[in-house]
Amino acid sequence: MSGAGGVRLAVKDLIDVAGVPTTAGSRAVAETAGPADRDALCMAGARAAGAAIVGKANLHELAYGGAGVNEWFGTPVNPFDPRLLPGGSSSGSAVAVADGDADIAYGSDTGGSIRVPAAFCGITGLKTTHGRVSLDGVWPLAPSLDTIGPMARDVAGVAAGMALLEPGFAIDSLPAKAIGRIWPAGFTVDPAIDAAVDAALARSGLPVTTIDLPGWPDAREACGVIIDAEAVESNRELLADPARRALLGANVHERLTGAEAVTPEQVADAQALVPRWQDALGAGLRAAGGVLALPTVPFFPPLVTHAGGLHFTAFTNPVNLAGFPAIALPVASAGRLPASVQLIGPPGSEALLLATGAVIESAAGYRRGF
Repeated sequence: MSGAGGVRLAVKDLIDVAGVPTTAGSRAVAETAGPADRDALCMAGARAAGAAIVGKANLHELAYGGAGVNEWFGTPVNPFDPRLLPGGSSSGSAVAVADGDADIAYGSDTGGSIRVPAAFCGITGLKTTHGRVSLDGVWPLAPSLDTIGPMARDVAGVAAGMALLEPGFAIDSLPAKAIGRIWPAGFTVDPAIDAAVDAALARSGLPVTTIDLPGWPDAREACGVIIDAEAVESNRELLADPARRALLGANVHERLTGAEAVTPEQVADAQALVPRWQDALGAGLRAAGGVLALPTVPFFPPLVTHAGGLHFTAFTNPVNLAGFPAIALPVASAGRLPASVQLIGPPGSEALLLATGAVIESAAGYRRGF
């Protein structure tokens, strides 16, 4: 990248770009969408820096899914193998970077929608602290969890993306003093992914300790309840119009229909867990002495034909429930596909996460030969 003016930027198609319709990857939205009157506020830094916007990037419809499929506009093609899922919901953003069509892409992350496609496409993606980047002009999914963040081939590219989103941003000069390795209870991880993450952490030279972090499954379930309830509210207008509702893809239609059954009591219980989970995650970070690490996704990208019934965000959405930042970066595995390590930090620690990620990337990162 040769200066901000030379940066090619892809923008997820739920972020308003002046003069271009925002479709949220949905025919139900596209058929009535007119050109946006103005940019979303998160575009201001890119405009000021003279970044070249190369296009709007496709996504899992309404950003409501971790597979990255799109029944109306076509599913973005995984750069490793067209038979494999690209991950979602920011699938088009990840593929644009992985294919070299963009240097940086903006994605959104409500339950893992930046980190999951980054993992499946072998790139780096940053979920920012909730509230750090403005959501004004962004099609909502679950506003209490939605975040905007950058995706790029490597840590340096993600840092450049953060500097567009937040002019003046810079990576910390020092990484975390230590890393706490966590193994969420109740989930099976592909042994090759666990081995790749552990090897990458060991090669980084940073002290690694095992941290016990109870409550992960409860946090995951609570995050899912909140996403579902807020997704229904965000798309209430679509759901209330039979003609537009009929245009929804089968996958999203089914999910939204199921989400309509979420009760206020379930939402209240989920919201009550948030401060307790924030305290637990904060305590884990303090015990670790820096950041926490785990796989981004516990399995390699599955076949496009096997998109149903998989828990893509099992290792990511508890971070959204807390509102904390996290970065996903690829690391070599024993097979042909990379694994992805996720680093979690306390609120506002994006610069620290990137500095720590840079150390891991330098020692044990993966490069596909873009």
